[in-house]
Amino acid sequence: MLRFLNDREFFNLHDLMEKYDISKSTALRDIDSLEQLGVPIYAEHGRYGRYGILQHQLLAPILFTMDEVYALYFAMLTLDSYQSTPFHLSVKQLNEKFEACLSQKQLQQIHLMKKILQFEVSKHHHVSQYLDRILKSILHESTCMIQYVKGQQETGYHVQFFKISAKFGQWYVSGIDIKTHQTKVFRCDRITSLQEENSETPYSIDDLLHRSLDIYKSDNSIQYEVEIAEEAKDLFYKENYPSMSIEHGAKTIVRGYYNPGEENFITNYFMRFGTSIIAVKPNSLKKIMVQQMENLMSHYRSL
Repeated sequence: MLRFLNDREFFNLHDLMEKYDISKSTALRDIDSLEQLGVPIYAEHGRYGRYGILQHQLLAPILFTMDEVYALYFAMLTLDSYQSTPFHLSVKQLNEKFEACLSQKQLQQIHLMKKILQFEVSKHHHVSQYLDRILKSILHESTCMIQYVKGQQETGYHVQFFKISAKFGQWYVSGIDIKTHQTKVFRCDRITSLQEENSETPYSIDDLLHRSLDIYKSDNSIQYEVEIAEEAKDLFYKENYPSMSIEHGAKTIVRGYYNPGEENFITNYFMRFGTSIIAVKPNSLKKIMVQQMENLMSHYRSL
């Protein structure tokens, strides 16, 4: 019955009587039992009287082992590394509610674990003010008109979002540019305005999610192969992107592609490998990397 009422804002006795083939008196007793369980039910009297449920999602009681409780607790705390979330919540208030459900002994155990368990996070102070509305538009399969700032330039896009991701403390959203039909990835904190549209969209979310990663690849993208020392593979696993892959064997090679305009991004990425880079193909990428390193050396010499 909890599951049946979960998506309903209102219901009446007839709904329960018909659904469960019960009498009016049984339905009334069941409503009383639901209220005792904590379901926020209220009655609206009158000719068309009905019952209402306060707008909170109802969840049936679930029993967790303490190991599951600890796992949920620390998963919740990882949200604290993000300045924004796609949910209407305060991690601090969520933490207080969670701890209020634990015994004193369990609380002591949790607080001790917080001292000895540390999670490495990249915390940013960039606010992604439209995360909740981006998520809502994806669930509605609707398009959005947005303003997006990159560098010093602000550009307008008509876009259908389909995937939100979090990486290194930042939120990103993937979307199809309705005008060009190209896939773009936006950093969420750089979206300065968003207006959801009610127009019909040409794509379903399932279609977009099942597309190949090649949808990010432009027609004139550049393929590369960068050989790195075997011990440098941990640098790759620490940070990498969907357009990259790594191969192990006699040589350790990072393969991938970059689109025109992404030269600075790809060179900055590989510069962190330092002397662990053994070979670079194509030669055009090597020249860009050398030029960027020379510019950096020139900068430091001028200090």
